[in-house]
Amino acid sequence: MERSAYGTIGSESVSVPAGAGVVCALVGFTSAFAVVLAGLRAMGADPGQAASGLLAVSVTMGAASVVLSWRYRMPITSAWSTPGAALLISTGAVAGGWPAAVGAFAVCGVFLVLTGLWPGLAALVRRIPAPIAQAMLAGVLLPLCVAPVTALGAHPAAVAPVLVVWLVLLKLRPRWAVPAAFVVAMAVIAVSLGRSGDAPAASSLIPHLEWTTPSITLQALTGVALPLYIVTMASQNIPGVAVMSTYGYEVPWRPALMVTGAGSVLGAPFGGHAINLAAISAALAAGPDAGEDTSRRWIAGVTTGVSYIVLGVLSTGLTAVVLAAPDGVVQAVAGVALVGAFASACAGAMADEAARVPAAVTFVVAASGATVAGVGSAFWALVVGIVVYLMLGVRRSTGTV
Repeated sequence: MERSAYGTIGSESVSVPAGAGVVCALVGFTSAFAVVLAGLRAMGADPGQAASGLLAVSVTMGAASVVLSWRYRMPITSAWSTPGAALLISTGAVAGGWPAAVGAFAVCGVFLVLTGLWPGLAALVRRIPAPIAQAMLAGVLLPLCVAPVTALGAHPAAVAPVLVVWLVLLKLRPRWAVPAAFVVAMAVIAVSLGRSGDAPAASSLIPHLEWTTPSITLQALTGVALPLYIVTMASQNIPGVAVMSTYGYEVPWRPALMVTGAGSVLGAPFGGHAINLAAISAALAAGPDAGEDTSRRWIAGVTTGVSYIVLGVLSTGLTAVVLAAPDGVVQAVAGVALVGAFASACAGAMADEAARVPAAVTFVVAASGATVAGVGSAFWALVVGIVVYLMLGVRRSTGTV
């Protein structure tokens, strides 16, 4: 029997990479479901539109994972833009309402496709100083990470179980801390609905897609489309390629961007905000948990995609249940889901001592939530941060995005 440095080829059951793919999808989905739902609602989506958006983004990222993994025989997994969803929460509704938000989602997808077609655009994104990009993300995430504390004070009985389980699992099994918190939140919601008798209508549990004709407004382009594109590139696509490289996989940049960008464009009219290369969850399908034989880990990428599609179909029912949650529960799950990303962004923002002042200014502006000329704080944080960075003549000792 042929052997390799990774073990016996052919003896390893397909169930190993397939099971890793299922775990990858479950962890990725449950860890950010509440964040994505809250982001769509903040943009002005009604319950039906939000459910449609979750279904659309789940199916498109699942399809992208299957296509890329099958075509290139690598465990290339796609995911929804969790930092992008956090950005939507902090930005809130824009001029033009939900149709304008959908238009911004579509434009972001076009930007992603163009990045695949034109390497110069990716190079331009990479020229953004890393401390500035990370500080912007940290500022966007701060209010969301504070929300569980506020919710605990206002609704301790509903929120405390979620936070306690998350904290315990963070010590024992960190990978499952957020999914476990999500399960507890669902149990809290079930108990609440049982007591109130306000169960969702059966019609709201049926999977469906709702078309929204996109509209374009300047506020949505500058306040949503551009920051969403930058956050998705800087916090998902570029790190996603880096994560894959640590396991010996060279992601085909152009096809990956074109597939995920096209998926974002297709999902936008149905409410999907953006899909991209997976970053944190990518390790679950590309790492040792997917089996010793690296040549077969692409199976994990395919099963991840199939699992996302199945979860997407189920997401309509989950959406209806979560939207009926007691006050504070969704905020608690969303907040703990983003703590890790917030910590990483803070570390990246403040790692270079010479760039700390521009990064701090960027962070403060982004966290302020201020809207100027109808444009949200994330955009102005980038502008002000880059201006201060250039004025102070900071050397790029830590590189760029």
